Amino acid sequence: MSLPPTSLPATSLPATTPRIDGRAKVTGRAVYPADTAIAGLAHAALVVSPVARGRLAAIDTAKAAALPGVLGVLTVDDVTGRIGLPRFGVAASSIAPLQDRLIRHDGEILAVVAAETAEIAAEAAARVSFRIEAEAPATGFDDAGAETVAAAEAAGRKDPGQGDIEAGFAAAEVCIEADYETPVQHHNALELYSTTAVWDGEGDQARLTVYEPSQNVNGWRHELARQLGIDAARVRVVAEFVGGAFGGKGPITARTALIAFAARHFGRPLRCVVSRAQGFTAGTHRAETRQRIRMGATRDGRITAFVHDGAEVTSRADPYLVGGNSVTARLYGYGAVQTKLSLVHADRPTPGYMRSPPEVPYVYALEQAMDEMAAALDMDPIDFRRRNDTATDPLSGKRYSSRMLMPCFDAAAKAFGWDRRDPVPGSMRDGDWVIGMGCAATVYPANIAAATARVRLAADGRVTVETASHELGTGIRTAAARMAAEVLGVAPERVTVRTGDSDLPPAPVSGGSNSTASVCSAVARAAEAVKAALFTRLTAPDAGPLAGLDAATLRLRDGRIEADGPYMALDAALEAAGLEAISQTADFIPDGLKPDAVEKLRAGRTPMRGGGSGDLLRYAMGAEFAEIRINRRTLEIEVPRMTGAFAAGRIMNPLTARSQLIGGMIWGLSTALMEETELDRRAARVLNHDLENYLMPVNADIGQVDVILLDEDDRAGNPSGIKGLGELGNVGMSAAIANAIHHATGRRFRRLPIRIDRLFLPASPDVIPGSPTPS
Repeated sequence: MSLPPTSLPATSLPATTPRIDGRAKVTGRAVYPADTAIAGLAHAALVVSPVARGRLAAIDTAKAAALPGVLGVLTVDDVTGRIGLPRFGVAASSIAPLQDRLIRHDGEILAVVAAETAEIAAEAAARVSFRIEAEAPATGFDDAGAETVAAAEAAGRKDPGQGDIEAGFAAAEVCIEADYETPVQHHNALELYSTTAVWDGEGDQARLTVYEPSQNVNGWRHELARQLGIDAARVRVVAEFVGGAFGGKGPITARTALIAFAARHFGRPLRCVVSRAQGFTAGTHRAETRQRIRMGATRDGRITAFVHDGAEVTSRADPYLVGGNSVTARLYGYGAVQTKLSLVHADRPTPGYMRSPPEVPYVYALEQAMDEMAAALDMDPIDFRRRNDTATDPLSGKRYSSRMLMPCFDAAAKAFGWDRRDPVPGSMRDGDWVIGMGCAATVYPANIAAATARVRLAADGRVTVETASHELGTGIRTAAARMAAEVLGVAPERVTVRTGDSDLPPAPVSGGSNSTASVCSAVARAAEAVKAALFTRLTAPDAGPLAGLDAATLRLRDGRIEADGPYMALDAALEAAGLEAISQTADFIPDGLKPDAVEKLRAGRTPMRGGGSGDLLRYAMGAEFAEIRINRRTLEIEVPRMTGAFAAGRIMNPLTARSQLIGGMIWGLSTALMEETELDRRAARVLNHDLENYLMPVNADIGQVDVILLDEDDRAGNPSGIKGLGELGNVGMSAAIANAIHHATGRRFRRLPIRIDRLFLPASPDVIPGSPTPS
């Protein structure tokens, strides 16, 4: 058998690829964890505390248990000491429900009801009565009983700083000082939190499968096994599709082990779908912050001193912190830097990760302060940032692997029309509308983690990729498919990607925007290994028509093998070599991580590096611009357009990347103008725990959103040059909108969100230039 004399036409990866799982999602064929069909399924409902602090004195389950269809009710008497305590960090909180009678926060679980249907379980939960010896709670800042501690003491955090701060202020000709506040925010994904637990087998050999929306099936498997006291090999966690996560489904909650315990106790597969209202306390949230910035600069716009202090509210139990001033302290070329972070322990649930956890609140304060200093210097905000751009970290002196901040500002400013901006506040009008234009930097560390992947190439040219990563809506399946397609010379639509199952090769937590860089790097390694093994086998002396050829001259394209011109079909070549398919599993360990990183990954941890953790600083960067319009009579705030320019290394799939960035910019608008969890300060309880009163933007609130992707070749962190961008888009937009509101009104709003009532508060005709005096 000889190769045909025709050479294979050159093929290349398409510029962009529609989501390979898009059709399944829009047609309803995508199966989310709470939709998984389970034979013999029973349902659970939670009974939760209506107070934030106290002690459960008594609980009566008789009326609930008597309801037809109820399997039983689990209380503290049934559970205490039978489930291991969660480890804060891997788990969302160390607070374990039903382990004692203390009540530590609003919505703490008091009982679990199991029944034949979800409706019966909910009705039975409402019939559980209890008596609580309540105590006065501390909600947070300024409350009696709240405990304020230095983060350095509570969490072992070092407050970053560098240089002589007093000398820096002494050299300053202009100084500013301002306080900023950001509110509590809660995840409100359309997909509710849920846990479905299924036991298979008896006794010590029983296996547990949990279907739950998760960002870390590999880590959850090990933590769940530890809490339940069983081997991790007997635990499987499945989350094939996740309906929105962004940190809210990252750490495992204590509910997961509790529902698994209840399923084993009642001898039935058990599903608990947490109600929307209970989701405000059953999950995590973004902690509120208070921040103070002091900045000094010379008249020519050089910053000589920068101080950024922050305080965050956490639970009594856990020292959760985001510490975003470690990010702001290195963004510009400050002459001297000083930071300090405090934690306020209160009677609240432990906060958790929410899209861009450190950056969103702290960069908001920094980028407002940058505009405030620019105004004090009578300088254009972009020019002021340009004068303080830096190629090195002011804290460590490390060099940035690449820094595209000012090219992003230049590209976005041109597209946005910044040159048409009149710098005088309140000077731009359109009838009854006052117009403001604002900008801000956005930044996020280019994280990357150890990962593994398995790639299989079949004789028909189809490829299967397997990795225990997660499809959160971010498009990881499509990005991984494109990487495998590129290496193996097939079309992306011929690649099937399996994710979201802890039985697959372990992958890191899908957080910190590391997934695309980490997973695609592992997929590339596995695909290269497939190709190398295939070519070695096909050129072996006994392999048939390709025997004796130099393996280095072979190429895979469109399901065919090319050898310097001639080609033959892949299936024929494999058949001749006696192969049906070839499969390889590969590990990826980023530079700078220890060789045992994959072993740690297999044990449920996520070795990761990025930002300032290596020899170089690796960040994705961008610039975001917003135009706002405020009606001087009604004080309505509109955002007709937003523009962002971003540099995030190699973009694996521009279509889904733009989608991510647009979503992030819209989230930034939501942060600036709408989102706030309202608290009853006397009771430490959430008031607006539904989608009617927790305000978020809808389509009618969003105008034109433009995304510019800049080319950036930065391979310092991984051979593919990929940087995460899922969290980049929402970091700077709240500051850009706040800066635009100042441009329109001449007033600074340093507390988020900026709603009509806050525009209206000062009873003065210059609320907005030319507006009527509020009555």
